[in-house]
Amino acid sequence: MVDDVIDHDGPTPLYVQVADAVQARIEAGELLPNRPIPSENQLVQEYGIARGTARKSIQLLRERGLVVTVVGRGTYVVAKPSTEEK
Repeated sequence: MVDDVIDHDGPTPLYVQVADAVQARIEAGELLPNRPIPSENQLVQEYGIARGTARKSIQLLRERGLVVTVVGRGTYVVAKPSTEEK
């Protein structure tokens, strides 16, 4: 449950907690490569955060190399190259 993931009173900034939660969903295969992640508005609703916090979370995911934003289309999980190919 989302409330188990986000600690609104904890020492870790909310945007980091949300980015970590989305990253965990990517790593678990819940959010698939080349598919969109939840929008800013969806993150606001899902985690009970401000829109600026959602935006900063997505920015952090981009900095981590996990997602790419396509202007006017959304933010998508980056396709990881297969480590089996060589």
